Amino acid sequence: MVKIWTMGEIIVEIMRKRVDCDLSCPGDFLGPFPSGAPAIFIDTVSRLGGNAGIIGSVGTDDFGTCVLSRLKEDGVDCSHVQVIENGLTGVAFVTYFSDGERKFIFHLENSAAAEMKAPKNPLNGDLFHVMGCSLTINDNTYSEILKTMEEFLSNGAKISFDPNIRPELLKGKSMKEYIGRIVENSSFLLPGVSELLMIAGEDTVESSVAKLFKNPRLEVIALKRGKHGCSIFTREGSHDFGIYDIPPIDATGAGDCFDASFLLCYLEGRPMDECIKVATAAASLNTAAFGPMEGKVTPSMISNLIEQGPYREL
Repeated sequence: MVKIWTMGEIIVEIMRKRVDCDLSCPGDFLGPFPSGAPAIFIDTVSRLGGNAGIIGSVGTDDFGTCVLSRLKEDGVDCSHVQVIENGLTGVAFVTYFSDGERKFIFHLENSAAAEMKAPKNPLNGDLFHVMGCSLTINDNTYSEILKTMEEFLSNGAKISFDPNIRPELLKGKSMKEYIGRIVENSSFLLPGVSELLMIAGEDTVESSVAKLFKNPRLEVIALKRGKHGCSIFTREGSHDFGIYDIPPIDATGAGDCFDASFLLCYLEGRPMDECIKVATAAASLNTAAFGPMEGKVTPSMISNLIEQGPYREL
């Protein structure tokens, strides 16, 4: 069985009950919901049958209990999650707008999430997944994640990287300076369009892909285009795929579910067409429920969606 690890923030999310209610105004919230991009990613891997583990930290509060209990219930290996005594679990507040945009306020830098540590002993795994949002919490998380990545590399694991850039976390820093070592060691890149252009330092998708494939380690670029589907690039060519017509309720976590299901299928040796359909279905199903981990992302639901469609080519 494929073993996939990730490392990063394990938090809860609290969200506005209705759209177009700015976070600066009084109003109702819903939550807490288990969240954190790495947590959503690894929970999806486990729900789809992969051997999944996460490295991170939570506080000794009810929010920590909320998210850690959910991960364990879904079968995620949490043996390398530290519970920080008297620590406060990280929180993200989010509001949605009618044009589809979102706005976040993160309480991470001084939370338990910022105290994550690399495992004392190297871990075995087929893949270590890195997310850009985790790198930007503070200098500690950046150095500990890179240290862990190096350990996995030395043990023969492959690296996947989703830039997953949250402008709210950059605090005036340049993301490009953070990611050089990660990109050069990645076998899989899973960016959005703007992130792809930023990573490559190019003006077009085509020139960016060509430049990045000069790295002999890189196998796949999975370019996520949101409601416009995705494009998969390999050295043999490219494939454009559409979306499943499921009315979205909450888009948070869809990209993380896409990453998890695509990488798991690919590492299991499934055909590329199947990898992308499973990933697209998983992302679509996750948007159909309120809460970043609340979509019915299971093998049976994915199979049903693929069989029934409709699948819209773009």
